[in-house]
Amino acid sequence: MDALITERLILKKLTPEVYKELFEGGDDAAITEFFGFTSDEALEKEKENYAKGIATYNRSFINFLLEEKETGKVIGSCGFHTWYPKHHRAEIGYSIYDDAHKRKGYMAEALEAVLRYGFVEANLHRVEALIAEENEASLKLLLKFGFQYEGRLRQHYNVNGVMEDSIMYALLKHEFSK
Repeated sequence: MDALITERLILKKLTPEVYKELFEGGDDAAITEFFGFTSDEALEKEKENYAKGIATYNRSFINFLLEEKETGKVIGSCGFHTWYPKHHRAEIGYSIYDDAHKRKGYMAEALEAVLRYGFVEANLHRVEALIAEENEASLKLLLKFGFQYEGRLRQHYNVNGVMEDSIMYALLKHEFSK
């Protein structure tokens, strides 16, 4: 299993191949332990995501589970989805699962390692980020790494039955290298 190591985190690499191995060869206990799920609902949701298909012929993903070195607890995820290998671009997504781990710099630490991996190892040229307008914490994080504003995608996301706009930011490989 590939992993990225930062000062406080182990980022466990999660690819379509790892998913297949886990969901076709592992039992619920192994899946729960790997992902750090704390509820049966989270397990069932991930099993449903896998059953619906997580990669297609032209899109893939690479995600990393953020494991706190000190405790061994999975506290979030960060990685690339809607990844078009042919075009060397992907969308980045990230989440800290529990409020107790927010505002401690974990995501900035993880994002730096994941972006470096994307541009160096995964041969990405462009990384896109779509955020909700009111998500100030995410905006601050993106700006820290040099993401540039590119526009608004109107009624782009369905959030609990309401169509909401997404704000598009992007970072190019040569901009990250600075």
